[in-house]
Amino acid sequence: MTRYGPMFGPDVTFLGVPPCTLQEPETYADADVVIVGAPFDGGTSHRPGTRFGPSAIRQACYLPHDGSRPSLALRVDALRDLRVYDAGDVEMFSGDIDRSLAALETAVYAVAAAGAIPVVLGGDHSIALPDATGVARHHGLGRVSLVHFDAHADTGDIEFGSLHGHGQPMRRLIESGAVRGDRFLQIGLRGYWPGPETLAWMAEQRMRSYEMTEVVARGLDSCLSEAFGIATDGCEGVFLSVDVDVVDPGMAPGTGTPEPGGLTSRQLLDAVRRCCYELPVVGVDVLEVAPPYDHADITAYLGNRVVLEALSAIARRRHDATTGTPWNPRQPLLDAR
Repeated sequence: MTRYGPMFGPDVTFLGVPPCTLQEPETYADADVVIVGAPFDGGTSHRPGTRFGPSAIRQACYLPHDGSRPSLALRVDALRDLRVYDAGDVEMFSGDIDRSLAALETAVYAVAAAGAIPVVLGGDHSIALPDATGVARHHGLGRVSLVHFDAHADTGDIEFGSLHGHGQPMRRLIESGAVRGDRFLQIGLRGYWPGPETLAWMAEQRMRSYEMTEVVARGLDSCLSEAFGIATDGCEGVFLSVDVDVVDPGMAPGTGTPEPGGLTSRQLLDAVRRCCYELPVVGVDVLEVAPPYDHADITAYLGNRVVLEALSAIARRRHDATTGTPWNPRQPLLDAR
C-alpha cells in the first residue's frame, strides 16, 4: 500500500488534486473520492501495456493541472465541489498476480472503509476482482451490484492455467459471492468470445448482458434504464467498471484487445454520466487504457474524461440532493449564468 507514484512515470496526481497516502488514513479522512492507480498488466491474454494506463489517464489533459474542472453540462466543479485526493499507485508487480491483486484489494477496502468512493485507474481488467471485492467487503457482500461496460464478458474460467486474468474477473466475483449474478449488468458486448459453454454459465447466474446488436436495436438509453432498474433492486450501492474497449477502436485504439463495432466515445461519456447521476455509485474503475497502442493520446484522453464525467455526475447528484433542484439536460448553456 506504499505510494508508488513514480513506478511508471512521474509522481503526479490526477489533474492536480491533492495527494494522500494510503498508509496514513489521516491524509484522506475527509475525502469524498480517492483516486488509486493500479499499474498492472500481468493478467493480459493478448497485448500488454496497461501498466502505463494510470499515468496516462492522470496527465491526459490540455488544461492546467490546477485541481479544477468546471463541467459545462453539469454546472459543477467536481474536483472542488467534492474532496478528491490521489493516493498514487499501488505497488503491483506484473510477475506476481496473486500478491498484486491482494495489495489492491487492501487499498480499495481502506478507501471504502474511510467513507470515500474509490476510483481506480487501470491496469488490465483482472483488477476489477479486487476493486469490486474491496468495495463489497465494506458495503456488504452481495449488496453491491455491478454495471460493466466492455466489449468482452470477462467470465472465462481458467486461462493459461490460472484462475486470474483479465478475461476472468467477473466469474470470480460471482463465485466468491462479492457480487450477485442477478445484479450483474454488462453493456456493449460483441464479437466472437466467449463460447457457448461460458454463455450457458452466465445464463445460469442470471446475468444480464446487452450485446451491441440489442443496444442498437433498442437504443442505448432504453437498455441503460432497464439495467438501472435491475441494479438498484435489493442492492445498496453500484460499482461501475469501464473497459475502454467498449468504445469502437476507431475512437479508442489504445487498448490490448480491440473489437470493432463498439459504442462511440460520446455514447460512453453520456452513459457514464447517467450511471453516476442516477445510481448510488460506491466505486469506479476505468481500465484497459494501453498507451503503447494509442494514437495522439486519444484513448488516454477518453479515459481521463470518463473519470471526469463520473466525478462530475457524482457531484451533481449530491448537489441536487441538497438543493432539491434536479439537473435539466435541456437547459441552454448560457441560461441562468
